Amino acid sequence: MPRWILSMTLAVAATVLLAGCTGGSTVSSGVSASANVESPNASVTTITSPDVSMPEISPGDELTTTGPMRIVSPATGVGETLAALGAGQRVVGRDETSDVPAIAGAPIVTKAHAVSAERVLELEPDLVLVDASTSPTEALDQIRSTGVRVVEVPEAWTLADIGPRTAAVAAAIGAPKDVADRVTAEATGESFASPTGPKVAFLYLRGTAAVYLIGGKGSGADALIEAAGGTDVGAAAGLDPFVPLTPEALVALQPDVILVMTKGLESVGGVDGLVTLPGVAQTPAGVSRRVVAVDDTLLLSFGPRTGALIEALHSALGQSG
Repeated sequence: MPRWILSMTLAVAATVLLAGCTGGSTVSSGVSASANVESPNASVTTITSPDVSMPEISPGDELTTTGPMRIVSPATGVGETLAALGAGQRVVGRDETSDVPAIAGAPIVTKAHAVSAERVLELEPDLVLVDASTSPTEALDQIRSTGVRVVEVPEAWTLADIGPRTAAVAAAIGAPKDVADRVTAEATGESFASPTGPKVAFLYLRGTAAVYLIGGKGSGADALIEAAGGTDVGAAAGLDPFVPLTPEALVALQPDVILVMTKGLESVGGVDGLVTLPGVAQTPAGVSRRVVAVDDTLLLSFGPRTGALIEALHSALGQSG
């Protein structure tokens, strides 16, 4: 089951539990992290999409004239993989999470994971790349019925998934194996793992829907936090990938830093709103207001920029410590 389907299933349970418990309230070269201090006592580091660069394409890495020339990629994040493999100019349609300059001119063809067959076909593709989350089946069948080649590539929800997905995309477009191997190496990045790093809690927040979850082992963020030199306290405590945020659960974890997505932080009213959530003010992170916020489309993208993101997170955790 794709991780976001799992997390949203858990979110429904979280909403019910929180209503009862709280009365209804509840960086490559080129990588940089921009600080955004929200109040005099806040220490917020925001990592935005432009802060984290793509791997550079070496001369000769661009695809030759053979292979698909018009690629539509509804598969989550695969547009960025295509760009890193030297096929950016061939992308004529992309998913909404692929957000890099090389493919910025290609129209978005997805809404969440859903695609319209008519929208895809009007772009006259000779290759459509999908994944297990792309839907509806009827739309994909309609695209196939016209003779357009449709290839399903693996999803990527962990660092270990980056290599297989990159290899599958490369095979689909005819990119050389050595280029795919280099992209994978840069995407998985350098590990700054340290047993003495700051304790970090990943919170998935959607305040407008009263959804507040703590990330645990297998959330995706746990691997990034560890590689960046921190300790994911939810994973270390043996929590499931996403569990409801309760005062008892968060206070027991005692994080030094809270990691969130930017839209999630905005949805609860910034750091001032974050510290009013159950248990946050009773943690070292809440007391010192140490928060790292990463673009929603970037944090769990597990694509070519993940290595640079790890470097940016490592820097941010140092700034937040």
